[in-house]
Amino acid sequence: MSGKGIICKKKLGLYDFFQEKSYGLAVVGAVLIWSVSFVATKIAFRAFPPLTLGALRFIFAAVMLGVILWIQRGLIIPAPRDLFRLCLSGILGTTIYFSMENLGVQLATAADAALIVSSYPAITMLLEMFIYRATISWIRFVGAGLAILGVFLIIRESSNIGGTHRVIGDLILAATGIVWSFYNFVTRKVVNQYPIVLVTFYQTVAGAIAFLPLAWLEREKWQIPTTDSLGALFYLGVFCSVIAFLLYAYGLKRLASSTAVTLMNLVPVFGVIFAVIFLHEVMSVIQFAGGSIVIAGIGLSIRK
Repeated sequence: MSGKGIICKKKLGLYDFFQEKSYGLAVVGAVLIWSVSFVATKIAFRAFPPLTLGALRFIFAAVMLGVILWIQRGLIIPAPRDLFRLCLSGILGTTIYFSMENLGVQLATAADAALIVSSYPAITMLLEMFIYRATISWIRFVGAGLAILGVFLIIRESSNIGGTHRVIGDLILAATGIVWSFYNFVTRKVVNQYPIVLVTFYQTVAGAIAFLPLAWLEREKWQIPTTDSLGALFYLGVFCSVIAFLLYAYGLKRLASSTAVTLMNLVPVFGVIFAVIFLHEVMSVIQFAGGSIVIAGIGLSIRK
């Protein structure tokens, strides 16, 4: 009896060990998937205009999330006020955000996008301080300032090596951070009242519907997609918008939120690496330094 008990304990301990590791690996998997999104967006642009790409991406995502909710029997209709907030946050965080991000990525580079997007938590924290009078520590304030300084260096250098179009793209990407902030401000009012998959489903549906008239404006640019562009679209709609989200949500079940957010700082690192490998993009020393300052600043700004 005692021998069998020891064996059972060892098996249980080994199972717990691998299960515990799986939570961290799930978040890392999500980070890797999201890191490739900027490269995939660039590839998808070979056949899809930016607004059309956004519409198709989130139609894919809405269908998949709907299927998941149907299987789980978790599709419910929120209260009218909450439904309004979900739709508003969906238009902000899906339609407006990705319209601007896609336009920015089209004009700039995938590496620029990966680094500038990583500064959005700092932008949100500063806006929260000014709008909601939120109190933050001096070290987090310094971190946010460093992140903004890093973005400034990236944009300034773009004018020297990429011309006007790249600078405009970088500026659009930086302004997108403000939209992302207001998306978070609206979402936080409902996110704890409903399952996260349900929240994302309604946001995605609202965003996809709002994307349709914008995509129609680009109808003269529509063309027969290539195999590469279709693959990139599938990756963005299924992997980036659904699978990575589910992996991240799974990891948050056991990981501390601070650990998960820290791992998210790997997105710009891998994003730049993948942009260099797959798109052969080139970064100057100043842009590399600016990106490093952004990442260091975000590391300080997320400290408790």
